[in-house]
Amino acid sequence: MTGRSLTVSAGVIREMVRLAALEVPGVLRVGRSGPAWRRAFLGRSVVTDVRDGRVAVRLSLVARPGQALEPLTIQVRTAIAATVERLLGLELETLTVVVDGVGG
Repeated sequence: MTGRSLTVSAGVIREMVRLAALEVPGVLRVGRSGPAWRRAFLGRSVVTDVRDGRVAVRLSLVARPGQALEPLTIQVRTAIAATVERLLGLELETLTVVVDGVGG
């Protein structure tokens, strides 16, 4: 069979990105910190934009206490890039990781 293609919904891409980030040991949760009204006001913690097989991702997360943030973001970027490129077969165009809080 030639010319095979795969169509993946934005929801599947967001979930795969979320799960990839959660596999990194220093990530407490994917989401925002603070009170519920703030989290609701700021919107989704994983935002994706797909164009021509390339994906732009913006991810907000909360780090575990005592975690060095720069190495954490590097590990998160590596995990997400592997997921997008290897598992979804898409090219990761940009990835923005926002550490929105530390701890609970």
